Amino acid sequence: MSADVVWRPDTEPNRPPILPGDVYRPDILAVIEQTIDSLRPQLRELSDKIHAHPELMFQEQCDLPPPCTQRRDAESVSPTSYAHEVYTEFLEAQGWVVQKHYLLETAWVATYTHGHGGRVVGVNSEMDALPGIGHACGHNLIGIAGVAVACAAKAAMQKLNIDGKVILLGTPAEEGGFGKVRLWDKGAYEEMDVCLMCHPAPGPPYTISLSSSLALVRLQVDYTGKTAHAGLSPWEGKNALDAAVLAYTNIGLLRQQIKPTHRVHGVFGGKDWAPNDLLTNTVERWFVRAPLTKEVHDTAARVKACFQAAAIATGTNVAFTSESMANELTQNKALGEELADVVRKRYGDIDYEWGISSASTDFVSRVTTREIMNLNSRAFAGKYHSPCCLRRDVSDECSTLLSTIQLAAIPTVPGGGNHTREFTAAAATDAAHEACYTVSKALAHVGMRVITDEAFLAKVKLAFEEDKKLRSF
Repeated sequence: MSADVVWRPDTEPNRPPILPGDVYRPDILAVIEQTIDSLRPQLRELSDKIHAHPELMFQEQCDLPPPCTQRRDAESVSPTSYAHEVYTEFLEAQGWVVQKHYLLETAWVATYTHGHGGRVVGVNSEMDALPGIGHACGHNLIGIAGVAVACAAKAAMQKLNIDGKVILLGTPAEEGGFGKVRLWDKGAYEEMDVCLMCHPAPGPPYTISLSSSLALVRLQVDYTGKTAHAGLSPWEGKNALDAAVLAYTNIGLLRQQIKPTHRVHGVFGGKDWAPNDLLTNTVERWFVRAPLTKEVHDTAARVKACFQAAAIATGTNVAFTSESMANELTQNKALGEELADVVRKRYGDIDYEWGISSASTDFVSRVTTREIMNLNSRAFAGKYHSPCCLRRDVSDECSTLLSTIQLAAIPTVPGGGNHTREFTAAAATDAAHEACYTVSKALAHVGMRVITDEAFLAKVKLAFEEDKKLRSF
């Protein structure tokens, strides 16, 4: 699919034709749609507040100049905990049981239980922004979509007397902090049968994307050299900066020989640097991505050889620190088909090329306990990227997260995809919020089918097992 099909702000594209036929339990979908439509003004106000107060991973401190850091009214909270406080106050007012500072200082959880027994739907609401450019990945939309999905499921359970439980997690530090992995390790997902989420990305108009994401290995690389005067006696030193530059060049040459679906990128710096010295230290942070976990480890080994070669050539010492990794996100066939059914009959069309197929997410990492299904939906300037995923432990080893990823398209400018200032602006538009409401309805409906249809959940688990065999897990 070419770039000219991407929804732009200066166009008014026609909606794709809606297919005829009924969806599963139209009575449930009716409640979901009515609930989210009634919450539109409050959800928009909540999103605007979060967008105007960007907070970084775990630090949760506003990262833009005033008026971000100004108190908005007498009841405004400190910017050091703005998203945490705004979300929890909103949910308490909606009748949820809320626990602040849940397992992590800036995480929170809101729960609702109806009746006795039944399955448990989980939902993620991300909160953190990017340094210097605010909500350039649309986490303000992700956050309110989580609220919308959870509130819609709660309303359906209440009005239709459906037994079950909803757990809404406020998840910090998606942008490099692996917040969900930390929450998983602490047991936050233990009770869930299904977990829903949404994330923005560019794409064709009015589409939901069923793409995947890449496995990710993160490396920290430290070079240690020996200082010397760069003019007087440079032969007495060993320059750590030379090692870093040589490694960077080595990796640039390596890219010619890795698959086009793989990604290698990084930055380096140091401390106490001066142009008149041979430098004693550099610190590098690198990301290696590939479609499969095995592939990413193979490519990461070749990348490490580039660093080792640079150390040998410069006489410096090199040390590696392996940081958290994320497995690839793969579509669960059963969940994807159910999502496609409701989208095509109610909202738009399905796409298979866009989304976050060349990026990674902390919602697909190692698991260490019971089986859990995650429906993670990615939404925004282009589409909503919504993975429906089933997670499975493999004897405390890494496993894949099998999923179907949604993206609801909204207008974005050329060159204005994720992690750009233009994307920050797009995340605040009316069109982005309309797409957010739409994807939230589709996600809530799929989640409610899992709660109400035991045979469907069995089909989802079977699809997972079949895909696991194909991927040698």
